Amino acid sequence: MKTASIILSIVLLLLSCSQEHIIQSTPHDNPEIQLDIPSDFPALNPAVSRNKPTKYGVELGEKFFHEKKFSGNNTISCASCHNQSSAFADNHAQAIGIYGRVGLRNTPPIQNLAFMKFYNWDGNKLTLESQPLVPIITHEEMNSSILEVIEKIKNDYDYRDLFRKAFGDEGITPDRIYRSIAQYEYTLISANSKYDKVKRNEGETFTESEARGYQAFKIKCASCHSTELFTDQSFRNVGFPLNPSPEEAGRGRVTWIPADYMRFRVPSLRNAEYTAPYGSFGQFPTLKAVLDYFDNGVLEADNLDPILKANGNRIPLSEQEKEDIIAFIKTLSDRTFVGK
Repeated sequence: MKTASIILSIVLLLLSCSQEHIIQSTPHDNPEIQLDIPSDFPALNPAVSRNKPTKYGVELGEKFFHEKKFSGNNTISCASCHNQSSAFADNHAQAIGIYGRVGLRNTPPIQNLAFMKFYNWDGNKLTLESQPLVPIITHEEMNSSILEVIEKIKNDYDYRDLFRKAFGDEGITPDRIYRSIAQYEYTLISANSKYDKVKRNEGETFTESEARGYQAFKIKCASCHSTELFTDQSFRNVGFPLNPSPEEAGRGRVTWIPADYMRFRVPSLRNAEYTAPYGSFGQFPTLKAVLDYFDNGVLEADNLDPILKANGNRIPLSEQEKEDIIAFIKTLSDRTFVGK
Protein backbone atom coordinates (compact mmCIF):
# COMPACT_ATOMS: atom_id res chain seq x y z
CA MET A 1 0.00 0.00 0.00
CA LYS A 2 2.87 2.34 0.82
CA THR A 3 4.40 1.74 -2.61
CA ALA A 4 1.07 2.42 -4.29
CA SER A 5 0.73 5.63 -2.29
CA ILE A 6 4.17 6.77 -3.39
CA ILE A 7 3.38 6.02 -7.04
CA LEU A 8 0.10 7.92 -6.77
CA SER A 9 1.90 10.90 -5.25
CA ILE A 10 4.42 10.91 -8.11
CA VAL A 11 1.62 10.75 -10.70
CA LEU A 12 -0.22 13.64 -9.02
CA LEU A 13 3.02 15.63 -8.88
CA LEU A 14 3.62 15.07 -12.59
CA LEU A 15 0.06 16.09 -13.39
CA SER A 16 0.49 19.19 -11.27
CA CYS A 17 3.69 20.08 -13.14
CA SER A 18 1.93 19.49 -16.43
CA GLN A 19 -0.95 21.77 -15.40
CA GLU A 20 1.50 24.40 -14.19
CA HIS A 21 3.23 24.24 -17.59
CA ILE A 22 -0.09 24.85 -19.31
CA ILE A 23 -0.84 27.78 -17.00
CA GLN A 24 2.51 29.33 -17.89
CA SER A 25 1.49 29.23 -21.55
CA THR A 26 -1.79 31.11 -21.11
CA PRO A 27 -2.48 34.40 -22.94
CA HIS A 28 -1.26 36.25 -19.84
CA ASP A 29 2.25 35.39 -21.03
CA ASN A 30 1.38 36.26 -24.61
CA PRO A 31 0.26 39.89 -24.44
CA GLU A 32 -1.96 41.42 -27.07
CA ILE A 33 -0.23 43.90 -29.36
CA GLN A 34 -2.05 47.20 -29.60
CA LEU A 35 -2.26 48.27 -33.24
CA ASP A 36 -1.30 51.88 -33.93
CA ILE A 37 -4.51 52.79 -35.71
CA PRO A 38 -4.69 56.26 -37.32
CA SER A 39 -7.81 58.08 -36.19
CA ASP A 40 -9.02 58.82 -39.73
CA PHE A 41 -8.56 55.33 -41.17
CA PRO A 42 -11.61 53.18 -42.03
CA ALA A 43 -12.89 50.59 -39.57
CA LEU A 44 -10.95 47.40 -39.03
CA ASN A 45 -12.00 44.22 -40.78
CA PRO A 46 -14.25 42.42 -38.24
CA ALA A 47 -11.93 39.40 -38.37
CA VAL A 48 -9.26 41.36 -36.47
CA SER A 49 -11.36 41.31 -33.30
CA ARG A 50 -11.55 37.51 -33.55
CA ASN A 51 -7.81 37.11 -34.08
CA LYS A 52 -6.12 39.92 -32.21
CA PRO A 53 -2.36 40.16 -32.76
CA THR A 54 -0.29 38.91 -29.84
CA LYS A 55 3.44 39.04 -29.12
CA TYR A 56 4.14 35.42 -30.02
CA GLY A 57 1.39 35.07 -32.59
CA VAL A 58 2.98 37.89 -34.60
CA GLU A 59 6.48 36.46 -34.08
CA LEU A 60 5.30 33.09 -35.34
CA GLY A 61 3.50 34.68 -38.29
CA GLU A 62 6.58 36.65 -39.31
CA LYS A 63 8.67 33.48 -39.17
CA PHE A 64 6.14 31.73 -41.38
CA PHE A 65 6.13 34.72 -43.75
CA HIS A 66 9.81 34.04 -44.47
CA GLU A 67 9.55 30.23 -44.43
CA LYS A 68 10.55 28.63 -47.74
CA LYS A 69 9.32 25.21 -46.61
CA PHE A 70 5.85 26.47 -47.56
CA SER A 71 6.74 25.69 -51.18
CA GLY A 72 7.00 22.26 -52.69
CA ASN A 73 10.76 22.53 -53.34
CA ASN A 74 11.64 24.76 -50.35
CA THR A 75 12.58 27.78 -52.51
CA ILE A 76 9.61 30.17 -52.21
CA SER A 77 8.25 31.98 -49.17
CA CYS A 78 5.64 34.71 -48.83
CA ALA A 79 8.53 37.18 -48.60
CA SER A 80 9.89 35.98 -51.95
CA CYS A 81 7.08 37.89 -53.67
CA HIS A 82 6.28 40.40 -50.93
CA ASN A 83 9.47 42.41 -50.39
CA GLN A 84 9.43 45.11 -47.74
CA SER A 85 11.51 47.52 -49.84
CA SER A 86 8.78 47.39 -52.48
CA ALA A 87 5.97 47.92 -49.96
CA PHE A 88 5.72 44.12 -49.87
CA ALA A 89 5.20 43.84 -53.64
CA ASP A 90 7.86 42.41 -56.00
CA ASN A 91 8.23 44.77 -59.02
CA HIS A 92 7.50 42.01 -61.53
CA ALA A 93 4.67 42.38 -64.03
CA GLN A 94 3.24 39.07 -62.81
CA ALA A 95 4.14 37.04 -59.74
CA ILE A 96 6.95 34.52 -60.19
CA GLY A 97 6.71 31.36 -58.12
CA ILE A 98 8.19 27.90 -57.85
CA TYR A 99 10.45 26.80 -60.73
CA GLY A 100 10.10 30.29 -62.23
CA ARG A 101 6.44 29.75 -63.06
CA VAL A 102 4.60 32.96 -63.94
CA GLY A 103 1.35 33.69 -62.16
CA LEU A 104 -1.85 35.15 -63.51
CA ARG A 105 -1.59 38.55 -61.85
CA ASN A 106 0.65 41.26 -60.47
CA THR A 107 1.72 40.82 -56.84
CA PRO A 108 -0.25 43.33 -54.72
CA PRO A 109 1.51 45.22 -51.93
CA ILE A 110 0.79 44.20 -48.34
CA GLN A 111 -0.07 47.23 -46.24
CA ASN A 112 -3.00 48.33 -44.11
CA LEU A 113 -4.68 44.96 -44.68
CA ALA A 114 -6.35 45.14 -41.28
CA PHE A 115 -8.65 47.81 -42.74
CA MET A 116 -9.54 46.03 -45.98
CA LYS A 117 -12.92 44.42 -46.68
CA PHE A 118 -11.66 42.18 -49.50
CA TYR A 119 -8.37 40.55 -50.40
CA ASN A 120 -6.73 39.75 -53.74
CA TRP A 121 -7.42 41.54 -57.00
CA ASP A 122 -10.84 39.92 -57.38
CA GLY A 123 -11.81 40.03 -53.69
CA ASN A 124 -12.21 36.27 -53.45
CA LYS A 125 -11.22 36.30 -49.78
CA LEU A 126 -12.97 38.26 -47.04
CA THR A 127 -10.50 37.52 -44.25
CA LEU A 128 -6.73 37.31 -44.10
CA GLU A 129 -7.02 34.03 -42.20
CA SER A 130 -8.49 32.36 -45.30
CA GLN A 131 -5.96 33.81 -47.74
CA PRO A 132 -2.63 31.95 -47.13
CA LEU A 133 -3.89 28.61 -48.44
CA VAL A 134 -4.30 30.13 -51.91
CA PRO A 135 -0.59 30.64 -52.69
CA ILE A 136 0.36 27.41 -50.90
CA ILE A 137 -1.71 25.21 -53.21
CA THR A 138 -1.51 27.26 -56.42
CA HIS A 139 0.55 25.54 -59.14
CA GLU A 140 2.28 28.75 -60.22
CA GLU A 141 3.08 29.92 -56.70
CA MET A 142 4.13 27.39 -54.02
CA ASN A 143 2.64 24.18 -55.45
CA SER A 144 2.36 22.46 -52.08
CA SER A 145 -0.28 21.62 -49.47
CA ILE A 146 -0.78 22.68 -45.89
CA LEU A 147 -0.37 19.06 -44.73
CA GLU A 148 2.99 18.90 -46.51
CA VAL A 149 4.04 22.12 -44.80
CA ILE A 150 3.09 20.77 -41.37
CA GLU A 151 5.01 17.57 -42.03
CA LYS A 152 8.15 19.61 -42.78
CA ILE A 153 8.02 21.72 -39.63
CA LYS A 154 6.43 19.43 -37.04
CA ASN A 155 9.73 18.39 -35.46
CA ASP A 156 11.32 21.84 -35.53
CA TYR A 157 11.99 22.90 -31.92
CA ASP A 158 11.71 26.64 -32.65
CA TYR A 159 8.28 26.22 -34.22
CA ARG A 160 7.02 23.95 -31.45
CA ASP A 161 8.22 26.47 -28.87
CA LEU A 162 6.51 29.36 -30.65
CA PHE A 163 3.25 27.43 -31.01
CA ARG A 164 3.32 26.77 -27.27
CA LYS A 165 3.95 30.43 -26.50
CA ALA A 166 1.36 31.68 -28.98
CA PHE A 167 -1.43 29.14 -28.48
CA GLY A 168 -0.77 27.39 -25.16
CA ASP A 169 0.49 24.06 -26.50
CA GLU A 170 2.71 22.71 -29.27
CA GLY A 171 -0.13 21.57 -31.52
CA ILE A 172 0.54 22.58 -35.15
CA THR A 173 -2.70 23.01 -37.09
CA PRO A 174 -3.64 24.71 -40.36
CA ASP A 175 -5.90 27.15 -38.51
CA ARG A 176 -3.10 28.25 -36.19
CA ILE A 177 -0.72 28.72 -39.11
CA TYR A 178 -3.23 30.91 -40.95
CA ARG A 179 -4.10 32.90 -37.83
CA SER A 180 -0.47 33.67 -37.00
CA ILE A 181 0.32 34.84 -40.55
CA ALA A 182 -2.76 37.09 -40.43
CA GLN A 183 -1.70 38.50 -37.06
CA TYR A 184 1.67 39.48 -38.50
CA GLU A 185 0.07 41.07 -41.55
CA TYR A 186 -2.36 43.03 -39.38
CA THR A 187 0.62 44.85 -37.87
CA LEU A 188 1.84 46.13 -41.28
CA ILE A 189 0.28 49.57 -41.04
CA SER A 190 1.61 52.37 -43.23
CA ALA A 191 0.60 55.86 -42.11
CA ASN A 192 3.79 57.87 -41.76
CA SER A 193 4.30 59.39 -45.18
CA LYS A 194 4.92 63.06 -45.96
CA TYR A 195 1.19 63.36 -46.66
CA ASP A 196 0.41 62.06 -43.16
CA LYS A 197 2.92 64.40 -41.55
CA VAL A 198 1.45 67.37 -43.41
CA LYS A 199 -2.02 66.41 -42.19
CA ARG A 200 -0.75 66.06 -38.64
CA ASN A 201 1.00 69.45 -38.78
CA GLU A 202 4.36 67.92 -37.98
CA GLY A 203 6.44 70.56 -39.74
CA GLU A 204 6.17 69.13 -43.26
CA THR A 205 4.69 71.18 -46.13
CA PHE A 206 3.84 70.34 -49.70
CA THR A 207 5.93 71.77 -52.53
CA GLU A 208 4.04 73.85 -55.09
CA SER A 209 3.90 70.88 -57.44
CA GLU A 210 2.67 68.52 -54.70
CA ALA A 211 0.01 71.02 -53.63
CA ARG A 212 -1.21 71.43 -57.21
CA GLY A 213 -1.15 67.66 -57.59
CA TYR A 214 -3.25 67.20 -54.47
CA GLN A 215 -5.91 69.54 -55.84
CA ALA A 216 -5.87 67.84 -59.26
CA PHE A 217 -5.97 64.43 -57.57
CA LYS A 218 -9.10 65.36 -55.62
CA ILE A 219 -10.81 66.33 -58.87
CA LYS A 220 -9.53 63.65 -61.24
CA CYS A 221 -8.69 60.60 -59.08
CA ALA A 222 -10.38 60.68 -55.67
CA SER A 223 -13.68 59.23 -56.90
CA CYS A 224 -12.00 55.82 -56.81
CA HIS A 225 -8.93 56.42 -54.67
CA SER A 226 -10.77 57.84 -51.68
CA THR A 227 -10.49 57.49 -47.89
CA GLU A 228 -7.17 57.58 -46.09
CA LEU A 229 -6.35 54.21 -47.64
CA PHE A 230 -6.54 55.92 -51.06
CA THR A 231 -8.94 53.28 -52.30
CA ASP A 232 -12.69 53.04 -51.89
CA GLN A 233 -12.29 49.23 -52.03
CA SER A 234 -14.79 48.98 -54.85
CA PHE A 235 -14.51 46.75 -57.93
CA ARG A 236 -14.37 48.61 -61.23
CA ASN A 237 -13.69 48.01 -64.90
CA VAL A 238 -11.59 51.00 -65.89
CA GLY A 239 -10.86 49.85 -69.42
CA PHE A 240 -7.27 48.74 -68.91
CA PRO A 241 -5.60 46.47 -71.51
CA LEU A 242 -6.91 42.92 -71.07
CA ASN A 243 -4.95 40.02 -69.67
CA PRO A 244 -4.61 37.55 -72.57
CA SER A 245 -5.03 34.55 -70.26
CA PRO A 246 -8.39 32.80 -70.75
CA GLU A 247 -8.43 32.20 -66.98
CA GLU A 248 -8.88 35.91 -66.24
CA ALA A 249 -12.29 37.42 -65.66
CA GLY A 250 -11.59 39.77 -62.76
CA ARG A 251 -14.32 39.92 -60.13
CA GLY A 252 -16.39 37.76 -62.47
CA ARG A 253 -14.23 34.76 -61.49
CA VAL A 254 -15.72 35.04 -58.02
CA THR A 255 -19.32 36.12 -58.58
CA TRP A 256 -20.01 34.61 -62.04
CA ILE A 257 -21.98 37.77 -62.76
CA PRO A 258 -21.39 39.11 -66.31
CA ALA A 259 -21.41 42.70 -65.04
CA ASP A 260 -18.34 41.87 -62.92
CA TYR A 261 -16.24 40.77 -65.89
CA MET A 262 -12.80 42.43 -65.70
CA ARG A 263 -13.71 44.45 -62.65
CA PHE A 264 -10.82 44.59 -60.19
CA ARG A 265 -10.44 45.96 -56.69
CA VAL A 266 -9.25 49.57 -56.76
CA PRO A 267 -5.66 49.46 -55.45
CA SER A 268 -4.42 51.71 -52.68
CA LEU A 269 -2.01 54.40 -53.85
CA ARG A 270 -0.07 54.46 -50.61
CA ASN A 271 3.58 53.63 -51.38
CA ALA A 272 2.73 53.42 -55.08
CA GLU A 273 6.13 54.93 -55.83
CA TYR A 274 7.69 51.60 -54.82
CA THR A 275 5.29 49.10 -56.42
CA ALA A 276 5.75 49.42 -60.21
CA PRO A 277 4.67 48.00 -62.58
CA TYR A 278 0.98 48.78 -62.25
CA GLY A 279 -2.29 47.08 -63.22
CA SER A 280 -3.70 43.63 -62.54
CA PHE A 281 -0.98 42.01 -64.63
CA GLY A 282 1.58 44.79 -64.72
CA GLN A 283 0.33 46.47 -67.88
CA PHE A 284 1.99 49.81 -67.06
CA PRO A 285 5.70 50.25 -66.26
CA THR A 286 5.31 53.69 -64.64
CA LEU A 287 2.77 55.99 -63.01
CA LYS A 288 3.17 58.28 -66.01
CA ALA A 289 2.14 55.42 -68.30
CA VAL A 290 -1.04 54.93 -66.25
CA LEU A 291 -1.99 58.60 -66.47
CA ASP A 292 -1.15 58.74 -70.20
CA TYR A 293 -3.47 55.80 -70.80
CA PHE A 294 -6.35 57.44 -68.96
CA ASP A 295 -5.71 60.67 -70.87
CA ASN A 296 -5.58 58.99 -74.28
CA GLY A 297 -8.71 56.90 -73.76
CA VAL A 298 -9.45 53.48 -72.29
CA LEU A 299 -10.99 50.33 -73.77
CA GLU A 300 -14.73 50.36 -74.32
CA ALA A 301 -16.78 47.84 -72.33
CA ASP A 302 -20.45 47.39 -71.51
CA ASN A 303 -19.59 47.56 -67.82
CA LEU A 304 -16.99 50.31 -68.10
CA ASP A 305 -17.04 52.49 -65.00
CA PRO A 306 -19.77 55.16 -65.29
CA ILE A 307 -17.32 57.93 -64.41
CA LEU A 308 -15.25 57.09 -67.48
CA LYS A 309 -18.31 56.64 -69.71
CA ALA A 310 -19.51 60.09 -68.69
CA ASN A 311 -16.18 61.57 -69.78
CA GLY A 312 -15.84 59.95 -73.18
CA ASN A 313 -13.93 56.91 -71.88
CA ARG A 314 -11.05 59.01 -70.58
CA ILE A 315 -9.75 61.24 -67.84
CA PRO A 316 -8.38 64.31 -69.61
CA LEU A 317 -5.08 65.44 -68.09
CA SER A 318 -2.55 68.06 -69.11
CA GLU A 319 1.15 67.21 -68.94
CA GLN A 320 1.50 69.58 -65.99
CA GLU A 321 -1.37 67.88 -64.17
CA LYS A 322 0.26 64.47 -64.71
CA GLU A 323 3.56 65.71 -63.34
CA ASP A 324 1.88 67.29 -60.33
CA ILE A 325 -0.34 64.28 -59.56
CA ILE A 326 2.70 62.00 -59.61
CA ALA A 327 4.48 64.42 -57.27
CA PHE A 328 1.52 64.19 -54.89
CA ILE A 329 1.34 60.38 -55.11
CA LYS A 330 4.98 60.28 -54.05
CA THR A 331 4.03 62.11 -50.85
CA LEU A 332 2.18 58.89 -49.93
CA SER A 333 5.52 57.07 -49.72
CA ASP A 334 6.26 55.83 -46.20
CA ARG A 335 10.03 55.38 -46.03
CA THR A 336 9.94 53.94 -42.54
CA PHE A 337 7.45 51.29 -43.61
CA VAL A 338 9.59 50.13 -46.53
CA GLY A 339 12.83 50.38 -44.57
CA LYS A 340 14.43 53.19 -46.57
